[in-house]
Formats: sequence, C-alpha cells, structure tokens
Amino acid sequence: MKIPISKMAAAVQPSATLAAGAKARQLKAEGKTVYDFSLGEPDFPTPAHICDAAHQAMLQGHTHYTAASGLVELRAAIARYYQKNYGLTVSPEQVIVSNGAKHSIHNMLESTVGPGDEVIIPTPYWVSYSDMVQMTGASYVLVPTTEASGFKMTAAQLRHAITPRSRLLMLNSPSNPTGSVYSRKELEALADVILDSNLAVMSDEIYEKLVYGDTKMTCFAAMRPELAERTITISGVSKSYAMTGWRMGWAVGPAHVIKMMGNVQSQQTSSPCSISQYAAITALDGEQKCVEEMRQEFAVRRDLVCRRLSELPGIHCKPPDGAFYAFFNVSAHFGKTLGGVKITDSTSFCAAALETAHVNLVQGSAFGAEGYARLSFATSRAVINAGLDRLGQFLGS
Repeated sequence: MKIPISKMAAAVQPSATLAAGAKARQLKAEGKTVYDFSLGEPDFPTPAHICDAAHQAMLQGHTHYTAASGLVELRAAIARYYQKNYGLTVSPEQVIVSNGAKHSIHNMLESTVGPGDEVIIPTPYWVSYSDMVQMTGASYVLVPTTEASGFKMTAAQLRHAITPRSRLLMLNSPSNPTGSVYSRKELEALADVILDSNLAVMSDEIYEKLVYGDTKMTCFAAMRPELAERTITISGVSKSYAMTGWRMGWAVGPAHVIKMMGNVQSQQTSSPCSISQYAAITALDGEQKCVEEMRQEFAVRRDLVCRRLSELPGIHCKPPDGAFYAFFNVSAHFGKTLGGVKITDSTSFCAAALETAHVNLVQGSAFGAEGYARLSFATSRAVINAGLDRLGQFLGS
C-alpha cells in the first residue's frame, strides 16, 4: 500500500525561488555557465568578527541546547536593538529567536490564525506567505497593487478587504519582490484602518537595513503604543549581516503571543542553533560598519541593474527603494517568440531565458503579479553585466 499524503501537504507548493535555484544548479552541473539572479542571498561572506564569535562560543563549550525561545542574552540584545534604532521598548519576554525569519513567520501564523480565519496579503508578495497561511487551515485574501501605486496597498484597499473573518494583515516593507518601501505617512494611513478594526499585523522587516537614496525605514510597531499591542515584527540577521546559512530570525510582539510561539517552537524544533545565537549577539552588539559597506555596494548594484534594464527592449522597471530585487515588467514580450520559444506569460518568459540564455529569473506569477520577473542583484557587478548582456541577446533573438 502506498502511504497516503495529507491534504495539507498536497496543497502546499514548492517555493518558486528555491525551485529556480535548483534548476540553475542542475545546468551548472552539466557544465553550463548560468547567470543566477533567483535567490535572495547576499554574496558577501559573513563578517569576520561574527565568525570569530561563533568560534569562541564553540571553544567555550556553548554547544548544547538553549532555552526553546532562544538565549536570554540574545533576546536582550534584540530588545536593545529595537530601543536604540526605533525607540521601541520591549522586554526579552517579548522576543523569540527561531531558525530563520521564515520559521518565525510560520510559528506566528500557527499561534494566531486557524480554520475560518482570513489573512490579508497585499500583492506582489513573498512566495511563501500564502502557502504558510494555508498550512494553518486559514484562508488568505489577496489585495492587488500596481506599479503606478509603487506596489503599495492603500488604506482604502485595506478597509475594503476587511471582513468579519479577517484576523491578520501580512505587511512587508522593504518588500520582496518589489523593493517597495512604505513611507511613514502611508503606514500611518494603514494604521488608522487597523486600529479601527480587530486586525493584528505581521510586519516583515527582514530587509530593514537595506534602503537607498532618501528612503527612510519605519518600524510599524514603533509608530504608536497601540500598534505595539497589535503587531508581531519579524526580522533577523540573514540579509543585513550576510548570515543566511546561520538560520537566525526573530519575532517581537505582545508577550502572550510570543509565549504561545515559544510553546509551538518547543514541540516543533526545540531551540535554535546555540552557536548561531552567540554569533547573532555579536552581529547586533558589535561594530556596524560592515552593514553599511554592504548596503552601499547594493546601492551601486541597484543603479547598475536599473540602468541596464532600461536599455533593454520592451522592459520597464521601477527602481526599488529597498531590499536587493528589481521587479520588472516583461509583458511587452508576451506573444513573441524568443529563443525559439513562444512567450505567453511570465513563467514561459523565465523558463525560456534560463533554457536558451542561461539567465535565471523568477516569474512574477509566483509572487501574485503576472507580467513581471524578479531579478536579485545580490551578486557581483561582473555577473550582473554579463547576465544582462545575455538577457539582451535573448530579447533580441
């Protein structure tokens, strides 16, 4: 007899970004040169002083289980971080450390919503949001935004989306995949609607250190005392400190929610990696020059990518204000034949670009935005230039 698969597992789709990366690795294994712009992973090494802290932790014997919700020393460091950067006062009991920000999001959903509940998600959205909501038995409501609106949901759209079943808004600023950053004024307008409802908010701020030009980062929970009682803030060290493989994310929120998340995590994975936690303490409390140096390089790459994309036929890209993604319109090529392939949508566009030009992008449909493609510029300028040369040849084919 074949082991049956649960309805939940059967409904979950594989991550589109991870699937794109796997296909690129397959082509590389075949000896082909692939220009991979699919993964949101900084190409910088983890700063040396953070690695040294991990080594010292091992030498000192910190290689055992910690508290399920994370070391109190790390949770205190995270609390200090929010006080210093945003003026948000939280206690260590309001912080949980998880195996990456994605894990924190999953635990937050498991602890706050379930069957019969609705979760509001503005589109375009990070590929995992909708599937993680479905895994709880809750349903999601997508609110489409446009390039003209800066890919940002308005207060009127949010008000219209709320129903008696609405429990949570999933907000992401700076955004993956668009790079959009909500201004404080825009967030205040959303806050007015939220505080006039029963909605809680998940504010995913994992790209908080990566903003460009005159753009300012706003921590949603820190805007008003009432918002801190309604908001679970998600972040971590993966993007800002080039620590993706260390799997260190966290959630900050009301103590009763964080406690429930800790209960879930204790049954699910036990504690996060002890060594990574000690490294994260040094990342937050240590010198921050490395963060700014990486941000400045990402800013140069952003300008390079936007300039190069603007020179390609039929491509339009709104410059991102944050994160490290260019989300560009490819719909002008629908109906054409490129590289011998008929292009009908963003999926066929990206598949053809990978197969014929060996340029790896992620289709906009995976983010709830047909007609677009996402390019991660978390890679070197040389790769960016070479890859966009190849993309230009593909578009001219």
